[in-house]
Amino acid sequence: MKILHWDEMFHPSFGYQINLLANFQAKKGHEVIIFTSDKIEKHPTFSGFGNNENIQEEDHLYEQKYGVKIVRLPIHGVISSRVIYKKGYLKKIKELNPDVLMCHTNDTLSSIRIAQKYKYLNLPIVFDNHMLEMASRNPLRKLFQIYFRQFVTPIIIKNNWTVIRTQDDEYINKCLGIPKNQTPFISFGTDTTLFHPDDEIKKKFRAEHDIPHNEFVVIYTGKLNEVKGGKLLANAFKEKFDSEKNITLIVLGNTTSDYEKEVEEIFHKSKNRILQFPTQKYFDLPKFYQASDLSIFPKQCSLSFFDAQACGLPVVSEDNNINRNRLLFDNGFNFKCGDLYDLREKILYCSKMDDLSYSKLKQNATHYIKTHWDYPLIEKQYTDILLNEVEKFEGSTKKK
Repeated sequence: MKILHWDEMFHPSFGYQINLLANFQAKKGHEVIIFTSDKIEKHPTFSGFGNNENIQEEDHLYEQKYGVKIVRLPIHGVISSRVIYKKGYLKKIKELNPDVLMCHTNDTLSSIRIAQKYKYLNLPIVFDNHMLEMASRNPLRKLFQIYFRQFVTPIIIKNNWTVIRTQDDEYINKCLGIPKNQTPFISFGTDTTLFHPDDEIKKKFRAEHDIPHNEFVVIYTGKLNEVKGGKLLANAFKEKFDSEKNITLIVLGNTTSDYEKEVEEIFHKSKNRILQFPTQKYFDLPKFYQASDLSIFPKQCSLSFFDAQACGLPVVSEDNNINRNRLLFDNGFNFKCGDLYDLREKILYCSKMDDLSYSKLKQNATHYIKTHWDYPLIEKQYTDILLNEVEKFEGSTKKK
């Protein structure tokens, strides 16, 4: 099957859903192509990371490693995180003539245009959506949602297109009006060939950074902005923990905005040891998790949850609907939203657990990933939906 992935902000060095999905589909023998944008450094997602100085080389390495073709199409720029493509991208899709088109994030401007021009494209289409209701913060979101429900949702319903929810959240049902029977949930996952426990790497990393074997290491990976709770994280580690073990925080994330620099200033005042590293390429991440004992997400949720759990790390995260479902398996703890005291108490509790109890938590984490969220399982669910859409399209074409 020739699968075309449409993703406005693909970066080959990140560990987003499309990076893994395209890779695993190619391993299964499918012909996989990714259409995405040029000028990737203009997108805020890659601020301080993605740039045109190395993107061609990174694309080439990804293509060579996985057998996936990457095509970058010209854009005018990015406005309010929305990519504005130059004219001609619909023609490029039609010329490629894939067996199926997978549009990542159905409420981007280009995905909306693809939905509106489905008769011209004349091919099977599957969409997904990554948005959470708690993360929808654009001041114009209500106007956009009204527009979408009025002019786009009817097209989705008419064609009975599948819009996959990558989060167990009803944002696209409640806010975009898409019926639940068209929105199956398929979560993010992880590649356990990369992310898994490794005691040798743990020893080596700790020796390189002068971290004693009995020190309790907490890791945070991600942006240090307000949305992700940067100051809550920093303030949680400001005062010394009342624990027999020293507690060290590893932070992976760049500091570029004024808010993030304020977070860094709080880190500098911490009475606990804090090791900061810049944002890492996906394939360089495992050693940081493997060297740690606990992963923390101070606000909202993160797809890094799956990588951390695959490495055997229990998780402490904000108590919200997504994290409650993720931590139903004795694989971590949620703390009260925004509650600095409760966050510190959960970290302290983990650091004081006996070895047997903590070992059980770690085993539960890796088992949870292996049985539910390992990427071969995720890829099959996606590809089955794509195949079903192809069969449905071919059946409707024959009837005509």
